[in-house]
Amino acid sequence: MIQISMRQSKQADQEHLAELRALVLYDDLTRLGRYDEVKVRERFRNTFDPEYTWIIEVEGELVGCVALKPKLEEMLLEHFYIHPDYQGRQIGSQVLSMLLKRDEVRGRRVTLNVLQGSPARRLYERFGFVLDNEDEVDVFMSVQVQ
Repeated sequence: MIQISMRQSKQADQEHLAELRALVLYDDLTRLGRYDEVKVRERFRNTFDPEYTWIIEVEGELVGCVALKPKLEEMLLEHFYIHPDYQGRQIGSQVLSMLLKRDEVRGRRVTLNVLQGSPARRLYERFGFVLDNEDEVDVFMSVQVQ
């Protein structure tokens, strides 16, 4: 298993992470007819909060990011992107396992959305996330963490 480390993001990470988002989502958004060179980055910039976003690193190299934001009674998992060169190596599983064990998550519902047809949905299902609702673009899922 690849050894990962996580560090809290900084505002200076924003543009690099916006580029990562565009790269990771390109295939799925293109398949769905929704890829827009500007909007894919703007959506990240408009919702990026370094306080709740972590950088995922392998041997000191940025390979991904994830955000976990408190929202009233639940937590919102978003911006979970692993660079394509590192996908399929259990990094997402390690990160999700670490996040769901955090003290602030215990006893709360964690929500997320994933694009229709994204292979990431299988990862979330392995961790107990279930379908809440969906539309032609997004699948909304959640899990109650004990």
